Amino acid sequence: MKISLFKIFWDQRDIESVAKIIRRGSNWAAGQEIVEFEQKAAQYLKRKYCVAFNSGTSALQSVLLAYNIGKGNEVIVPSFTFIATANAVTACGAKAKFADIEEKTLGLDPRLIEKNINKKTKAIIPVHYGGRPCQIEKIRKIARKYQILLIEDAAEAFGSKYKNKMIGSFGDSAMFSFCQNKIITCGEGGAIVTDDINLRNKLVLIRSHGRKESKNYFQDNLPNDYISLGYNYRMSSISASLALSQLKKAEKNISRRIKKANYYIEKLNKIQQIQIIDEDKNSRNVFQLFSIQADDRNKLIEYLASRGITSKVYFDPIHKSYFYWKKLNYKVKLPITEVISSRIVSLPFYANITYKEINYIVDTIKEFYQNDD
Repeated sequence: MKISLFKIFWDQRDIESVAKIIRRGSNWAAGQEIVEFEQKAAQYLKRKYCVAFNSGTSALQSVLLAYNIGKGNEVIVPSFTFIATANAVTACGAKAKFADIEEKTLGLDPRLIEKNINKKTKAIIPVHYGGRPCQIEKIRKIARKYQILLIEDAAEAFGSKYKNKMIGSFGDSAMFSFCQNKIITCGEGGAIVTDDINLRNKLVLIRSHGRKESKNYFQDNLPNDYISLGYNYRMSSISASLALSQLKKAEKNISRRIKKANYYIEKLNKIQQIQIIDEDKNSRNVFQLFSIQADDRNKLIEYLASRGITSKVYFDPIHKSYFYWKKLNYKVKLPITEVISSRIVSLPFYANITYKEINYIVDTIKEFYQNDD
């Protein structure tokens, strides 16, 4: 068998959503679909405002800029995440302060966050790894205690919940990604959600060159003014229309993922050489990634590949990357991050993965450890 790491959950309506924008021959950018997507996404995520961007990375950098985070500030982040979490901080001129994770959720350890807070600390960016909510309630209490900003990196957690409350609704703001392997996708895209109208207005300026918005820049003949520094971080109408179509089937996607993940877990729990990320009855994990910790991880990856099964390591520690370790001279010790990163591997997973495919993957893993003995 040949099994890819992920497959996009799509249907004919997704194709039509893109085709209708192309057919109309105008407003491929700055169309009404962007506003509609922002409204529907905000409603789904239980926030007042959503501002769409062309990627999760540009969204995260923009919200940091909107909060005036820059030189002289520190932002607490995990090293166990995609490098964009730290890069967005660094790109703003601030310092990414790495704190260690805990083993239950693979998110920031609340006990260690407090040890990293000082007078320079401006914000905390916790990450919900792979769709599994981190200890966000405890982290929110810490942020409030020290009166620092809480920005959720929910790139992988669209639709996740903690105590029946949407992930993305705990922080002062939250970032989501709509890259191709996410729960809903438009190829590339991102968003910030918040209840703060002033933040929303700043984000709208930043994503479009600091230009005060008119009805439609590409169509009206009104004069424009530029009142702040900004960038071209806009989402296109084509992407927004596709994201809207994807949003309509988000719950269907999530329901299938949870069902298939539970089957996976039941089968894998019988293999003593691997460990499943602990599940919490208070959380809804949307399983954007299906990750395990495995003995002889690297050899297992090679063995799976030899049997036609694609797997991938999400993520290597950021503080050990060449840029942060060598160029920026980060010499921090994060023992849990380093152990988890050496054992973690994501297995093939998507809403329409078949039970036959799951059985084949599990049998191959069993075969590897039997042969290894």
